Amino acid sequence: MTDKIKRGFEGEGLAIAFLENKGYRLRAKNYRHKRSEIDLIMERGSWLVFVEVKTRSSVTFGYPEDFVDDKKANKIMEGAENYIIENNWEGNVRYDVVAVTLRKDGPEIVHFEDAFY
Repeated sequence: MTDKIKRGFEGEGLAIAFLENKGYRLRAKNYRHKRSEIDLIMERGSWLVFVEVKTRSSVTFGYPEDFVDDKKANKIMEGAENYIIENNWEGNVRYDVVAVTLRKDGPEIVHFEDAFY
């Protein structure tokens, strides 16, 4: 397993704990549909939240959230549409980004709600 993959798994674990601490419940992790992958699908009240987790070890080349471009957002929305249909979800839907920076003095986690609009 490469360092990049390990860092990604670590970031996802930190993001799950962070969101669960805020009252979210994990519904799915690494959901795939065709060419789309959604890191986390969380639920909170009447909201279904599709979460892209970006993890970096430093911000030397940019903040983690800077690496979620329109192409990535569109792929996530395509997969989300399929998940919504598969699960007959009739509540609210939102797309969030959780940016994790693994600093030497501990991780920094920033949650961007409704990040694609």
